[in-house]
Amino acid sequence: MLTKSEKTKTYIKQIFIIFSLSVLVACAGTNGDGGRSVSRGSDCIYEPSIRGYKVLDESNLIVSTSGRRKYHVTLQRRAFGLQSSWGIAFRSQTNTICSAFSEVLFEGHFDGEAIRIASIRRVSPEEEEDLLIRYGKKKPEFEHTPAVPEDLKGAEVEELDPDADEE
Repeated sequence: MLTKSEKTKTYIKQIFIIFSLSVLVACAGTNGDGGRSVSRGSDCIYEPSIRGYKVLDESNLIVSTSGRRKYHVTLQRRAFGLQSSWGIAFRSQTNTICSAFSEVLFEGHFDGEAIRIASIRRVSPEEEEDLLIRYGKKKPEFEHTPAVPEDLKGAEVEELDPDADEE
């Protein structure tokens, strides 16, 4: 028979294990892309691995981590002044930054509030380039110019003499 103190310790351990597993399940990315390393689900970022970031606009960032991984981070609302801020910080209960559980803080925010992260998605180098082009941070290598229609022979327009009907 367990004593009351042993029961309490066992109960606390069980709660801790359930909480830890819940966090891991919430942050687990799905890999439904045929075995490639880039997932399409909600991803998480291990905070100490963050090496830098690029601001795309007031609600989108590209975060760089160790191992040359890149993540597209979308905020739940616009962060006015984010593009001109000196730096950002992430706030989370653990060392793992996950959507809906973590927030972004940045210098220059007027009311001092943090902005919750709406989504985090790991991107390939090609997807990163597409995002940079879409948000105007990079020019495309090849400009697509619209095709100029060629003049067609036999499609000339004959101008009629307006005075010819008066005879």
